Amino acid sequence: MKPEAIPAANTPTLAALGGAILLASMGNSIATVALPHLATMFSAGVQTVQWVVLAYLLGVTVAILMAGRLGDLYGNRRVLLAGIMLFILASVGGAVAPSLGWLIAGRALQGVGAAVLMALPMSIAKSLITKQRLGAVMGLLGTMSAIGTALGPSVGGLLIGQLGWRSIFVLLALCGAGMLVLASAGLGKTAPTATSTRIDWPGAAWLSLALLGFALAATGGRAGIAIQPWALLILGAVALLLFIRTELAVAHPLIPVALFRERAIVAPLWMNLLVAGIMMSTLVVGPLFLTFGLGLSEAMTGLVMAAGPIAAALSGAPAGRLTDRFGTDRMLFVGLMLVAMGLCSFAILPALIGVPGYLLAMLLMTPGFQLFLAGNSTGVMNQAAEENRGVLSGLLGLSRNLGFMTGASLIPLLFTSLLGGRILANNTTTTISSAFSVTFLSMAGLCLLTLLAVRDRSGRC
Repeated sequence: MKPEAIPAANTPTLAALGGAILLASMGNSIATVALPHLATMFSAGVQTVQWVVLAYLLGVTVAILMAGRLGDLYGNRRVLLAGIMLFILASVGGAVAPSLGWLIAGRALQGVGAAVLMALPMSIAKSLITKQRLGAVMGLLGTMSAIGTALGPSVGGLLIGQLGWRSIFVLLALCGAGMLVLASAGLGKTAPTATSTRIDWPGAAWLSLALLGFALAATGGRAGIAIQPWALLILGAVALLLFIRTELAVAHPLIPVALFRERAIVAPLWMNLLVAGIMMSTLVVGPLFLTFGLGLSEAMTGLVMAAGPIAAALSGAPAGRLTDRFGTDRMLFVGLMLVAMGLCSFAILPALIGVPGYLLAMLLMTPGFQLFLAGNSTGVMNQAAEENRGVLSGLLGLSRNLGFMTGASLIPLLFTSLLGGRILANNTTTTISSAFSVTFLSMAGLCLLTLLAVRDRSGRC
């Protein structure tokens, strides 16, 4: 039976939820285009100026789970509005930052606000949308995320060229103000769903330290931080063990331990992390191959890379509707199959037919990723009890963000190791193409392992 359309009465609510996701995504991607300009303005090296982007990602990573839990404790609407206000204040701080250090601090605070914008829309959707239509909403949120990611560099580049780098933070503050009005009008009051209003502050502190250690270890190799990645990993592991010990001892844990005994919740979180890491292959290795392997200019590389966000924006909503119609397990399987086929196509087609082969592979993989996201998110949120829907929404966002950061660190390491330790400019196009192919075949193998996990869980295709 064809799923019903989302009622028109929910349109203001959906606009608010989609707008929150779009703003958080645009806040991340808009700063990437400013890095060369900031390096010039502040006379800073690439490793230093990269923290304008990394600080935002770290803020999101550390805060996203806590944001979801606060929504359970104090009501999603109240926490979402507070997150938007924090995002606005941090954007204003970025616009008036007198130095690069202050700008990086503002970006970290902006990331904390963005964590709220990313964590709570799925939780709110779960409470307002019927189970039969939840997939369509998840697909819509995926579309808005893709649109925000695509809009950031294009709008940011235009503003920086005309008005300077501070204008992008003014724009984010103005968009945040509009979002605050939209959310205030479109979202009704939401009651707390948690059984207790007590916050597990020790658990929150240990988890934040663990996530900070792991995230810094994942980015340390390319951010130039002083502490060695292995030391950060040890710090993160010790903090994680202390977090688990705390959660087992307290009466009202930040994350109920019982959640991790449910395979229907743990397996999708692991799959979310793995697939997010796999998707980073196109974002971090793709531009290197297009530039040095196919000899494209920066402008042409950007144009080819834009095909990914455009395909994601077009396929997100249909992916959600297909999930409602055919079920989460089938869409997980089909989505991962398309991702695996796309990865294999990346390994073969660009070496044979160049840019058209790259685009064909992208058009296979990106809709598959959207199908996976819609099916996986819908499946997890359908399992969520009322008192835990915020924390599960936060866990989904956290697993995806950790996957992105881990992939951004490990996949370039694999690619460069296949080049024999030589810099890109000193390699032949044949060597670069071979390294690119092996990297993507490796990612396809990882995707197929994830696919086997889906088959094992569902017992069918």
